[in-house]
Amino acid sequence: MDDRTFGAQVVEIPDEVRLRMRGDLDARADDALQNAYREVTEHGSGPLTLDFGNVGYINSTGIALVVRLLADARRDGRGVRAVGLTPHYREIFRITRLSDFMEIVEGDAA
Repeated sequence: MDDRTFGAQVVEIPDEVRLRMRGDLDARADDALQNAYREVTEHGSGPLTLDFGNVGYINSTGIALVVRLLADARRDGRGVRAVGLTPHYREIFRITRLSDFMEIVEGDAA
């Protein structure tokens, strides 16, 4: 797996489940992101933090994958927040109104 290949790791930490992503969030990330969300659901219905700290690139298909994940979380009654977004992607999330459906936290990619 090279630096750009998407991967996701689900980590349960106090009061949340964190989905740590790495690589490029594009069409090739679809299966891995779906599988990761299925794993998230095995950890109860607590809030989900999407950690974008190691995501290098997000294209329009990647945005659509995030939209689907937000819809799944909403269906499941799960709050979502995002951490580790660069200023550029925070602006993209604002323009696309994704930030209306999740809390965007500056920094906190720990």
